[in-house]
Amino acid sequence: MGSRTALVEDLMERFPHVPREAVFKEDLLRGGVAFDPSALSDNESGEVKPKSYFIFSFDHGTLPELGEAALRRPPEEIILTGGPYDLRRTVVSVRVNPASPYRVAADEHGVLGLYLDGKRISDVGVPPMPEYYRHTLSNGKSVMEVAPTIQWGYLIYLTVFRVCQYFGAKEECQYCDINHNWRQHKAAGRPYTGVKDVDEVLEALEIINRYDTAKASTAYTLTGGAITSRLQGRDEADFYGMYAKAIEEHFPGRWIGKVVAQALPKDDVQRFKDYGVQIYHPNYEVWDEYLFKMYCPGKERYVGRDEWHRRILDSADVFGARNVIPNFVAGVEMAEPFGFKTVDEAIASTTEGLRFFMSHGITPRFTTWCPEPTTPLGKA
Repeated sequence: MGSRTALVEDLMERFPHVPREAVFKEDLLRGGVAFDPSALSDNESGEVKPKSYFIFSFDHGTLPELGEAALRRPPEEIILTGGPYDLRRTVVSVRVNPASPYRVAADEHGVLGLYLDGKRISDVGVPPMPEYYRHTLSNGKSVMEVAPTIQWGYLIYLTVFRVCQYFGAKEECQYCDINHNWRQHKAAGRPYTGVKDVDEVLEALEIINRYDTAKASTAYTLTGGAITSRLQGRDEADFYGMYAKAIEEHFPGRWIGKVVAQALPKDDVQRFKDYGVQIYHPNYEVWDEYLFKMYCPGKERYVGRDEWHRRILDSADVFGARNVIPNFVAGVEMAEPFGFKTVDEAIASTTEGLRFFMSHGITPRFTTWCPEPTTPLGKA
């Protein structure tokens, strides 16, 4: 088929019922985007909100491979509008790939655009630096480091445990770079707190609450690596739950509280609810039984796929089915070397998983797989 442009246009022609904005967004998420120096931020001293690396790298190269984009961060997200495809406003999370046929650059008038195979295909908007990012905590840490916001400021993303206790080739999920991402930021000398202090989180939230006068932030997500034993003397439900409890006590009703954690036993899930969490994301990762074992060896070993699914269903008794929203990693179904060989097989498997959960009133969501280069699936 030749160029990426030809591929994308063929997809839009073959699937006219799919919004063209979705086609471009998915292609950008799966393949990444390059940035001209004219489109990079000035980090926390500039006018553009920089990429925070809030949990994973979501990049197609390590920091040393990103060139100037590692020194002057790209924006957290971009907005696509207009162009020859007349795109409606579409927000896309930034995943950097210096080799991508997509490139964000400024034209001769300084106006940012998205270019595909060298042709401008849309205008590009970038998120303005929020006022709360211009203030630091009393210990000098930045709000972006402690409580970054994503999704155009709607969601405060609190990765309070930056690493995962599923560790090493026999336990780590094969598509996940949370542990490497922590290592690379520490190696680069970037501030990247392993375990965030509750008081630091509360101070950062106080700054956000004070300066977010438009109340653009309406929810927070508590998350981090899996805790298979204990962390600071607490199990997973109590560790993440203590942050929710503190937030809800200090800011009652200010934000919708969400937690992304393992599929835990029902009594543990009840503790999340008791601490003030409103939405629970116990991610099921990939539906197929064989692929779950191959891609999630730690979760298979400690919990097991069938028990994982039972716990997700049980959690609906605590939160209500509509407030249980498990995630899967869209695209790993066909990842080499273990994935399905045909699109039809992959779709059938994913559909089976969706039908299973939705038949119980639970509606999953998905994150588009980014083949991060330090992960086993990314290397494959």
